[in-house]
Amino acid sequence: MRTPKMYGLALSVALSVNACNEGSDPGAASQPELSFEESLQLQLIKAQPGDTIEIPSGRHEMTRSLSLSVPGVTIRGAGMDRSILSFSGQLQGAEGLLVTADDFVIEDLAIENTIGDALKINESTNVIIRRVRTEWTNGPDPENGAYGIYPVQSSHILIDSSVAIGAADAGIYVGQSSQIIVRNSRAEYNVAGIEIENSTFADVYDNVATNNTGGILVFDLPNLEIQGGQGTRVFHNTVYENNTANFAPEGAIVGNVPAGTGLLILANDNIEVFENTFRDNNNVNLMVYSFVLGGRSIDDPNYDPYPEQIYIHDNQYKGGGTEPAHALLAKWHAATGNHSPDIVWGGLIRAGGSTENLICLGEAPSQTFLNLGGTGNPEDTSTDTEPHACSLPRLEPIKLALDSPGDD
Repeated sequence: MRTPKMYGLALSVALSVNACNEGSDPGAASQPELSFEESLQLQLIKAQPGDTIEIPSGRHEMTRSLSLSVPGVTIRGAGMDRSILSFSGQLQGAEGLLVTADDFVIEDLAIENTIGDALKINESTNVIIRRVRTEWTNGPDPENGAYGIYPVQSSHILIDSSVAIGAADAGIYVGQSSQIIVRNSRAEYNVAGIEIENSTFADVYDNVATNNTGGILVFDLPNLEIQGGQGTRVFHNTVYENNTANFAPEGAIVGNVPAGTGLLILANDNIEVFENTFRDNNNVNLMVYSFVLGGRSIDDPNYDPYPEQIYIHDNQYKGGGTEPAHALLAKWHAATGNHSPDIVWGGLIRAGGSTENLICLGEAPSQTFLNLGGTGNPEDTSTDTEPHACSLPRLEPIKLALDSPGDD
C-alpha cells in the first residue's frame, strides 16, 4: 500500500474548510457552504479504502485538477452522458483527474475539456475504467489535451465500454504497462484512437476506431523507462475511415502518423491481429514497420527497433489505400500509381536476421500485400505473399482477476 500523497490543491481546500470550522460556534445558524468542486476534492482527500464517491447527474464545473491517492476507492456517476465533470474553465493543474492508487474503479461519468490529460492513472495495480467518456467538445485541435483515458506504468487494467473523443495525442492510451484489456469502447476524432505503447500482454477487442488520424497503434519506442512491447492481440475490432488530418502538436511522436491509417504496428514483437474489419482508411488499412524505416536514428542501446513474430490472419478489408501518405509508401505510389494493398510491411530486418516467420499472413494468404523493401523504390518492393504464407502460435487470452462476469 502506498503512502497517500497530499497535493497542493487538495491540501489548500482541506485547510480552508478547517479554518472556516475552527473556533466556530456549534450552534451557529450558518456555515460556509462548500462548492461542488470543493466538496468533491474533500471527499477524495478523506476517502478510505472501500469508499464509493458518487457524482450526481448534471454538469459540474471544475477549475482545478482533482487527485486521488487512497487505494480501494470507487468513483461512480449516473452515466457518461449524465454525470459530467467539465473543465472548460480550468485554471490550475495538468490533468482532470490524477489517480495514484491501487484497486481503483471509475465508472459512469464523463470528463470534458481538460487543459491536459483527462484521466491519468499512474503506477497503479487493479484498475477498472468502465463506461467513462473523455472528450474535447470543440473537435480536433492541437490545443486539446494529449490523452483521454491514460493509464501508465500500471498493471492489471480493464477499460470497458468507454468513449474517447478529441485527444491531441491518443484517446485511449495504455503505456509502459502490463496485463491489459481494452474492449467494447469507441475512439473517435483523436490523433491516435487506441494506443498500446511499450506494454506487454494486452487484448484489444470489440472496439470501434473511426475518424481518428490512426485508428489503433501498437508501438514500442526508445528512451522510455519500460521497453520491449510484446504479446498484444488485436481482434474483433471495426477500424474504418480514420482519415482525420493529424493535429498533434509539434514534437509529438504521433505527429508522424499519416492521416488515413487503420492499424499501425511499430517495433513490437509477438503480435496477433485477427478477425477485425478494416475499411476505407485512405493511407493504408494495416502497416507494420521498424522504427528506423526511413532513416530515423536511435540513441538508446537497449532498444530493439524491429517488429518480429507478427501474425495477421482472418481479417476483412474493404476499400482504403487510395491516398498513400507514409513517406516510403507515397514514394512507391508516385512511381507505380497503385493504391496501398491491404497490408504493408516496411521490409527492414536486423543485421544477419531472417525473414522466416517474421510476418505471417496465414497458410494461404488471400489479402493483398506489399513489402516496401526498406526503401520504397519499386525495384526493391515485392507483392509476393508466398514468403509470408505461415502461421505462428496463437497468443493466450488475457485474464484479469478483477474482470468478473458481473462487471459487464
